[in-house]
Amino acid sequence: MSSADQHGDAETRASGNASPAEARPGADVAPAATPIPVEPTETVVAEQTLVVRRSPRYMSFMIVGAVIGALLALVLTVSYPQNPEFDPAQVFGFLLLGGVAIGVAVSCLVAIVLDRIVGRSATTVVVDRLDANITRAFEAPDPGSDPQPSNENS
Repeated sequence: MSSADQHGDAETRASGNASPAEARPGADVAPAATPIPVEPTETVVAEQTLVVRRSPRYMSFMIVGAVIGALLALVLTVSYPQNPEFDPAQVFGFLLLGGVAIGVAVSCLVAIVLDRIVGRSATTVVVDRLDANITRAFEAPDPGSDPQPSNENS
């Protein structure tokens, strides 16, 4: 039920666009809260000197090595003639175990070598630790104004 229906105002009921202040005669209209621009302020808390260096992601290298080892095991199983003593699935399984293990080991060695080469180019930087204070976005409502009712039932 709208406020126009509650107060019996026929003109407001017909238009349907009236504000709640117009529906209640004599009600004081409080100005809407005006936004205050948000201005973050930063304060330098501390300065430190850090050494920044790049390093490879070892897990990525290990995964690539395992995939290459599995593909190599598949190629070796298909390319060589079948052995009468072993099923092709058994041959693939044995080669897969060895290929994945060797692929992971070789890729880890490559990652270690790259880490040693790239690790030489470390850079020293000075960093600041900042504390950010943000001002409030809206003013507090006047204590004398009516707060807008919340609609908890919808």
